[in-house]
Amino acid sequence: MRKTYSILLFFLCCSFIMAQNQKVLVAAHRGDWRNYADNSIEGIESCIRMGVDIVEIDVAKTKDGHLVLMHDKTVDRTTNSKGKVSDFMLEEICQIRLRNGLGRVTDFLIPTLEEVMLISKDRIMVNIDKGDAYFDDIYKILKKTGTVKQAIIKSSKSYEELKTQYGEIMDKMIFMQIITLKKETTFDSITPLLDKKYPYYEICFREDNYKLLSQIKKKLQEANSVIWMNSLWDSLNGGYSDDKALKDPDGTWGYLINELGAGVLQTDRPMLMLNYLKEKKLHN
Repeated sequence: MRKTYSILLFFLCCSFIMAQNQKVLVAAHRGDWRNYADNSIEGIESCIRMGVDIVEIDVAKTKDGHLVLMHDKTVDRTTNSKGKVSDFMLEEICQIRLRNGLGRVTDFLIPTLEEVMLISKDRIMVNIDKGDAYFDDIYKILKKTGTVKQAIIKSSKSYEELKTQYGEIMDKMIFMQIITLKKETTFDSITPLLDKKYPYYEICFREDNYKLLSQIKKKLQEANSVIWMNSLWDSLNGGYSDDKALKDPDGTWGYLINELGAGVLQTDRPMLMLNYLKEKKLHN
């Protein structure tokens, strides 16, 4: 039964991609934080309005066990307060005001994961980052909000390790394996992971090892798995970053798509990427 459910999730995921006419999907990193605030409801709403396919969020747990959106272990960088997320009660942390992309304090507040899944329901896919310490709690929220099929969880840990920790709930969620390529990485060394045929694979690389990346592309495309790449900063993409795309979008975003097979691009500049993909007829 669990295997059947996993297969169903896989085809649901593939159906979502096919609904996009095999186009490239845009994932907005921490929402539209340049115009609103990091991991804010308002930033997510902006992504929905502009037509982003997936919004990436980060989760952390409060002192009283609630999951809220926060990238860092502390609230120092992104809010008008200081301290560890784990030292705040939910009532306290939800009164803290978020800073915008310029570091200025806004009226936006820290949301809970439940709030975000409810506003995202039937509107946008959600990629939950920094959650592999809380997959049991995440699943409860996804089930409660009816958004299990709308959320992509991910980890650099192996599925088997996570399955040992969390049991059958891992078979009920859409899982993305993170693979970070290093100088010593060979195709043979990561083939066991690629053979799992997960619906999504996030591939991170500091250097552009074209031969290895081409092998990965061929392997995953044959398995109908979607390649997720990050155009955020150089160490994640071999230098093919959003900033470089401001001057040369074809040589950066275009390269990641056409040469390396990216089916999802995570960006800090979602509107610019959407405009580029539409111009290239790679997005509806």
